[in-house]
Amino acid sequence: MILAKKIRLKPAPEQEKQLWKSAGSARWAYNWTLARQEDNYRNGGKFLSDGVLRKELTQLKQTDELKWLYDVSNNVTKQAVKDACEAYKKFFKRLADAPKFKSRKRSKPSFYNDNVKLKAKKRKVLIEKVGWVVTSEQIPMEEKYTNPRVSFDGKYWYLSVGVEQEIDRPKLTSEVIGIDVGVKELAVCSNGMTFKNINKTKAVKKAEKRLRRLQRNVSRKYEMNKEGNRFVKTCNTIKVEKSIRLLHRRLANIRTNHLHQATNAIVKTKPSVVVTETLNITGMMKNRHLAKAVAQQKLFEYKRQLQYKCEKYGIRFMEADKWFPSSKTCSCCGLIKKDLKLSDRVFKCDCGLVLDRDFNASINLAKLAS
Repeated sequence: MILAKKIRLKPAPEQEKQLWKSAGSARWAYNWTLARQEDNYRNGGKFLSDGVLRKELTQLKQTDELKWLYDVSNNVTKQAVKDACEAYKKFFKRLADAPKFKSRKRSKPSFYNDNVKLKAKKRKVLIEKVGWVVTSEQIPMEEKYTNPRVSFDGKYWYLSVGVEQEIDRPKLTSEVIGIDVGVKELAVCSNGMTFKNINKTKAVKKAEKRLRRLQRNVSRKYEMNKEGNRFVKTCNTIKVEKSIRLLHRRLANIRTNHLHQATNAIVKTKPSVVVTETLNITGMMKNRHLAKAVAQQKLFEYKRQLQYKCEKYGIRFMEADKWFPSSKTCSCCGLIKKDLKLSDRVFKCDCGLVLDRDFNASINLAKLAS
């Protein structure tokens, strides 16, 4: 099984400048590809393959305006073109939304490194046009890596690679676990396990309170230094924005770590089947009262982690039908309570069953596999 390995890079100042050049070139090539595809579509042309666009980009690099692209590896721009074309193919197949242009301020700086040219030795990796970069830990020694990517998370540079590993799959039990996810609790399992909403903890609330204070602070600084129709960014504004960026990073790491702990706890019970509900996240985000809470739960990331960990341990992963009434169905007699409201947190049935709404839903999900 191919598993990702992510290690921190410790580049020298000159190397870091080169990393920023590569990330900027990848972003430019991605946006150039989207612009070419959209312009070609408006003129009635067919979809341009990545091979055609890469040849066109190679010719453009020879002009004086784009000679700066020679400062980075040609694999960086070629892969960015390929990524943009793949994003369009997924959009045409209705597997994803239409690809958007990458903003210099909001997009995550990242680029591709050729998997053949990536070399590793003791606590060092060789990155194209950057050189040997020191790493925080030893990368697994392989002849060929899968999809190497270099990215910046707001504080540090990281290298992520796919490494093929042999997995010793444990002996599974006959248990079936149904999982109901939501906003009140992250996940409620049919075996009694419950994972709290990390956003309701003291640490996250304290960090969010500080984030709101810093955002108000930087907003006032922009208004104070406004000159006509433009805003002047002072040194103090840059300092506050850096604090905001690091605080966003900390909150994201807290939430991701909580998801890893929850999914690990589920798969370590070694069930034979895991059944979860299919959520319409896009539809839930349209509710302005719940949109922020749903986004902070990172439910899609939770599903992704649970899915690959089940595959790793040989556990069967099932998703219920989107319209399956898991919350409205009585887990004892099977009666569907159509008038159940979202505010009703306790499920009460005419047969005498009184049970927590989410726990009742998880039991119904577990019954789907039997």
